[in-house]
Amino acid sequence: MEQSGTSALLEGAVRELASGVVSALRSGDHMREESTAVTGESEHGIASAAVRVVGADVLLPHVLLHTTPTPGELGLFREAVATYPPRPGAGGTVAWSHWAMTRTLRLFDAGAPVAGEPGTAWLDEAGWQHLTHQLAVLAPLARPGEHCAVTRVAERRPVDVARGFVRAVRRRDWYQAAGAGRWLTLLPGVPDTLGLDAGLDFVDLMGGADPRVALHLQAARLTRQGAFA
Repeated sequence: MEQSGTSALLEGAVRELASGVVSALRSGDHMREESTAVTGESEHGIASAAVRVVGADVLLPHVLLHTTPTPGELGLFREAVATYPPRPGAGGTVAWSHWAMTRTLRLFDAGAPVAGEPGTAWLDEAGWQHLTHQLAVLAPLARPGEHCAVTRVAERRPVDVARGFVRAVRRRDWYQAAGAGRWLTLLPGVPDTLGLDAGLDFVDLMGGADPRVALHLQAARLTRQGAFA
């Protein structure tokens, strides 16, 4: 029962945090203070874990809008990076998600360490279905100006990612579709026949009530519009 209650609290914290990011991206303003505020010691662990779940996107509005995080935002982000490092033998998405957070932290804290890039061997030969699933998990890396081994893998396979986007929509996997769509706004060589803009609108209509879906969609639209290029 206690574990179930903690999971529910974490899920709520993740949704609230993602909603704050979406609001900031839509308004072009700072994140709502309540989305990152911690009012008591008992909430601190949940808040830190929520930051780790949302990952590098927690600071995405500041990255794109060239604003400065508040000390509270940056402190909580720094704590999440330190508290949840990848375990030995962790999978590729875990390692890369952590790397993305350390890279983002470095943008606002010149003293923050950044490890070398993890490998991409598990992606290099992945089938298009698995590739799309993995890239959707790593969608925080899909942002203008980001260059790393994962983006280079995606750039080599735009047609496969497009196929994965269509498959995710047909399966009503809105989170995966939104993440794949976010990548597609950045990749060269995406087929015009895909109808990406209409596809993103459909994903928004069907799954946009989920703040994490809405986050990827808003980032995709801003990239598509060239707002922060």
